[in-house]
Amino acid sequence: MSERSGVPGQGLVKGLAVTLKTMTRRSTTQQYPDVAPELPPRSRGVIALLAENCTVCMLCARECPDWCIYIDSHKEEVAVPGAARPRQRNVLDRFDIDFSLCMYCGICVEVCPFDALYWSPEFEYAEYDIKDLLHDKDHLGEWMATVPPPPAHDPHGDPSKEETTAARKAAAPAARPAPSRVRPEQGGGAAS
Repeated sequence: MSERSGVPGQGLVKGLAVTLKTMTRRSTTQQYPDVAPELPPRSRGVIALLAENCTVCMLCARECPDWCIYIDSHKEEVAVPGAARPRQRNVLDRFDIDFSLCMYCGICVEVCPFDALYWSPEFEYAEYDIKDLLHDKDHLGEWMATVPPPPAHDPHGDPSKEETTAARKAAAPAARPAPSRVRPEQGGGAAS
């Protein structure tokens, strides 16, 4: 038989103390949906698409761990004045995200090299049918209006690459002419 240390009923008293402490606190119930919640800045809600920036590189679809991004495109010839032959470019036909499969990891937003995907803080897009959670490029484009602007640059942080390049160009003195070099055969060199 094991011996217990302490007074009998000590656990019950501790449990009742926690209950009384909780009962005397004021509750912090939010009255959603009557009152909109205050979301933290840059919170993740739904993924928005800026279709003009999409070059159909397929990085987002390949890196998605859930395979919930569906992209279709076709090639289109573009005539460039002065070029020997027309160039080809990809034209986005279909860009769908199935939010019933998406786990909101943000990998697609991070790997997009052309800033075509953004996080929107909107989270109220529930549907009665799971099939309606497949958002097409038009629906994803509507979310772009809710994407907040990027945060301001930290004045105490490192300057961006663009700022340092512009500062170097502004600080560089005017181009000096190269010193003239006199060749020996022109008469300025030592005689041999």
